[in-house]
Amino acid sequence: MEAVLWYVLTGTRGGPNRVRILRAIDERPRNANRLAEHLDLDYTTVRHHLKVLRKHDIVERTGDEYGTVYYPSEYTRQNWDLIEEIADELPL
Repeated sequence: MEAVLWYVLTGTRGGPNRVRILRAIDERPRNANRLAEHLDLDYTTVRHHLKVLRKHDIVERTGDEYGTVYYPSEYTRQNWDLIEEIADELPL
């Protein structure tokens, strides 16, 4: 799974925003709208990144479609040091 984190966070142009999203939901679980506001990103951009992060089991969600709240998966929490190491490689 370490390779997945490296790929998802560094292998595409969206890596820096994905790290920002992870840090924001680690600070406080949020829905896509709140993330977009907090990070000053387009809502559809945030939704795209959340979809990628969910696909790779990096984030989880709870709630219905409109009120879905996202938070780091248990795997992500256990490997937070690795995420910060990867983040150090990115132009945030």
